[in-house]
Amino acid sequence: MEKTSTKTVVFITGAFVHHSCWDDWKSHFESKGYRAIVPPWPYKNTSAEALRNSHPNRDIAAMRLAALTAHYDHIIRALPEKPILIGHSIGGLITQLLLQRGLGESGVAIHSVPPQGIMTFKFSFLKAGWGPLGFFTPASKSFLMSFDQWKYAFTNGMDCDAQKEAYYNYAIPESKLIVRDTITAAAKVNFQHPHAPLLLTAGSEDHTIPASLNYANYKKYSNSNSVTDYKEFKGRNHFVLGQPTWKEDADYILEWLNKHS
Repeated sequence: MEKTSTKTVVFITGAFVHHSCWDDWKSHFESKGYRAIVPPWPYKNTSAEALRNSHPNRDIAAMRLAALTAHYDHIIRALPEKPILIGHSIGGLITQLLLQRGLGESGVAIHSVPPQGIMTFKFSFLKAGWGPLGFFTPASKSFLMSFDQWKYAFTNGMDCDAQKEAYYNYAIPESKLIVRDTITAAAKVNFQHPHAPLLLTAGSEDHTIPASLNYANYKKYSNSNSVTDYKEFKGRNHFVLGQPTWKEDADYILEWLNKHS
């Protein structure tokens, strides 16, 4: 009997951004015949403006990586078929964690936060991450990037009006604990474990997750005997999902999925 490949895609949002950042991607994938699902994070199922107005938000502040991964685990297990997982930033990390559990037919990690044990001391990474880590500040209070922090961490290289529009549409408060958990066992991946096909993408201009960090993540899978691919896109910052080049990236991913479904 001929195998029918899955046509369900679960988009997994990263930290600091509203899940509507996937709207264009969702429509594009649906135009190609996919069923696209964009589940919001817990306590974030309202507008970006409303979430900013809720800051400091104690429910968001208390969120942990293990609970967030379990949130997506529950959603995926309830689906009628094993989906394709596509995540950005911390969503890319969660994609890798869920593939370890056998929950995806394939996965794409876009500018992914790396699993435990992969680090860099590149200045841009340290500068972009210092505020969100929130050391020496109360973990009970959510973190909301200032516009200046947003410009450096997400939209560097874009014109000022586009940066302002992106901030208004997508910037939301975040849990400092979620960010801190990415360097703990909650983010542990067994890189030798067989996994479904995985594509890691990176951007040459990303301050938050430098391309070198994504490449180091990719190289860790070299002994897994599973399909693992890497692609660096020139000119992409951490706001890659909303840059004018987003469709080029999405089409590259669609082509890769067609090869590995």
